[in-house]
Amino acid sequence: MSNKFQLCAFADEADGKLSGQIDAMVANAIPYLEVRGVDGKNVGDLNAEEATSLRDRLAEKGLSVWSLGSPAGKTQITADFTPELERFKRLLQTADITGAKCIRLFSFFGTDGKDEYFDEVCARLQKFIELAKGHDVVLCHENEKGIYGDTAERCVRILKALPEIKAVYDPANFLQCGEETVAAWDAIEPYLYYMHIKDCAKDGMVVPPGEGVGRLPELLARYAKLGGGVLTLEPHLTEFVGLKALENEEAKSLVGGHHFENGRVAFDFATDSLKRILATIE
Repeated sequence: MSNKFQLCAFADEADGKLSGQIDAMVANAIPYLEVRGVDGKNVGDLNAEEATSLRDRLAEKGLSVWSLGSPAGKTQITADFTPELERFKRLLQTADITGAKCIRLFSFFGTDGKDEYFDEVCARLQKFIELAKGHDVVLCHENEKGIYGDTAERCVRILKALPEIKAVYDPANFLQCGEETVAAWDAIEPYLYYMHIKDCAKDGMVVPPGEGVGRLPELLARYAKLGGGVLTLEPHLTEFVGLKALENEEAKSLVGGHHFENGRVAFDFATDSLKRILATIE
């Protein structure tokens, strides 16, 4: 496996319980967690005591938090923003406690990609930026189905307007929005902070890394030429605990391909698939 990459994972796809997530990470030699759900609780709702426990339990096994896979910005653009700002304050507290290097965020549902919403999208994201000042954390926008920044063009528009925000590149999400992954990579590369590993077939169905049309080997080779970095495994191969909570009525996740006995089996298979690709990259 290329030593240019550091492996991370949404380990709640292996197990909803933190103990099971830790077991899966240790067994697969994945040192970093992109924490999204802990024992049935969303990362955005953790209190200080829970965040401290998370940090300490990971540290006992030589693991640590890389990013908070937060739901920030996964709300309607017309909804009251106050509750989300309060949740973001909790996320910043969790980042401080766990030592997370970054917080993933999104650019709001209900925009239909219309230019008329761009100013409001940026105004809301700017409030996240203002709150994050003084915290040692990077805010990273993920391209996601159904939000304003779902296409590479609109992602770049956000990233140019708000240079404090970096990019999380998700190839499957681009494919499911009708984007070609290499062209999207070219557009996003100047703003890239790290990458999610998720692949899908031509019909948009999520499949194990390397089995879809995401051109992951080519993307990873390009990433390696940049010096590499963090790869967060997000296989989406089973109906893992919390998946439905991540979806919205406008953009449902597609899960399929292989049939796995449980989330842990799917997680192990996806990890092995990624490692086989990385073994081919110099």
